[in-house]
Amino acid sequence: MALPVALGTVLKLRPICIAGPTGCGKTAAALAAAELLPVEIISVDSALVYRGMDIGTAKPTKAELAAVPHHLIDIIEPTEAYSAAEFVRDARRLADEILARGRLPLLVGGTMLYFKALFDGLSDMPQADEALRARIDARAAAEGWPALHAELARLDPVTAARLAPNDSQRIQRALEVCTLAGRPMSELHQQRSEGVDWPLLSLEPKDRAWLHERLALRFEQMLAAGLVDEVKALRARGDLTPDLPSMRCVGYRQAWEALDAGLGSGDFAALPERGIAATRQLAKRQITWLRSMPQRQVIACDEPDAQAALLAAMQRLLAA
Repeated sequence: MALPVALGTVLKLRPICIAGPTGCGKTAAALAAAELLPVEIISVDSALVYRGMDIGTAKPTKAELAAVPHHLIDIIEPTEAYSAAEFVRDARRLADEILARGRLPLLVGGTMLYFKALFDGLSDMPQADEALRARIDARAAAEGWPALHAELARLDPVTAARLAPNDSQRIQRALEVCTLAGRPMSELHQQRSEGVDWPLLSLEPKDRAWLHERLALRFEQMLAAGLVDEVKALRARGDLTPDLPSMRCVGYRQAWEALDAGLGSGDFAALPERGIAATRQLAKRQITWLRSMPQRQVIACDEPDAQAALLAAMQRLLAA
């Protein structure tokens, strides 16, 4: 596969985003682009940031990581959190650095919250305060998250209305913001920084059944590759809990719950079915997010010429 015109006459570097639901072929498409263009890949994936989580995140192989410069992969421990605000800060910095090297920043992934934060801008939220979070967690252990949700409803009814009473991570953050900023999170959300207008190419299937078949096969392959053993090793660290953002990733949550139930139980036997169902739900949510982004250019990922169509779209953007 080759671009139809000489790169030297058309290449005008600019960041390009490639999004799509899990399993749609984003990684393969990005690597194909890297064979023809001076690409550096910025991962837009909230699971790939974690070290030691390779199988269940479908992390690029060592050979793929070595073939093309990748960024925002393996940058934190599973005990840590990585916010959309941190992603936007890092992605914009990295894009500038890549452009300064005379290369093309290619932002690739399926964490739509990160893309939305990048395009729409972010509110000026206070930084996390670990001591305050510990106090909130201690109260939740004593009173229960529904009680803290009720408190949030008094402080910030708009935010509380969109959160479930047991959504511990988001309730914690909303209470933290209320305390640190002295203002409701919903009020701060109305004051946003300027977003970017980088082009967005979206790989989406015409036939949802095509994607479902790929997701089922991929989860079975993850199990065969040792996903359960990977989760066992993570549990054996002793510093992880199922409430952490890392362990709530699709596949990891289901494997953790199956291990809690016991290897000989029916729950463990149902792991493939539960993991595949959760992956399909994730893909459905990702597609819903994408449909709320009218600026995207859709490329049918289930067409035989999907990669060629993506490369042609990239060339048009670089020639614009």
